Amino acid sequence: MRLVFKDLFINKGVKQKTSKTEIENKIKDFFQEIKDKSPKEIKKIKKLAMNRKISLKERRKLFCKYCLNPYSGKEKIRINKRMKMTNCNNCEKISRWKIK
Repeated sequence: MRLVFKDLFINKGVKQKTSKTEIENKIKDFFQEIKDKSPKEIKKIKKLAMNRKISLKERRKLFCKYCLNPYSGKEKIRINKRMKMTNCNNCEKISRWKIK
């Protein structure tokens, strides 16, 4: 009787942690269909990756780093001296990345 009573309260309210590989798969699936996502969803995935110390690498270039809107593919892109510059259609800010 005592063991049953303990088992009822041990797992209640305790969240199960998801593994790092599960989260990496979730992030990969998210970025395959990024054009349909909102800035709030991108912010949540970005925080999840930061929390688990998972780098987004090339995926971070798929959205604006200021307003977090996904790039549609119609943005103005310029390349100058090892720098790639992308103008966001939504906030009009310029994101710059080094080209390797």
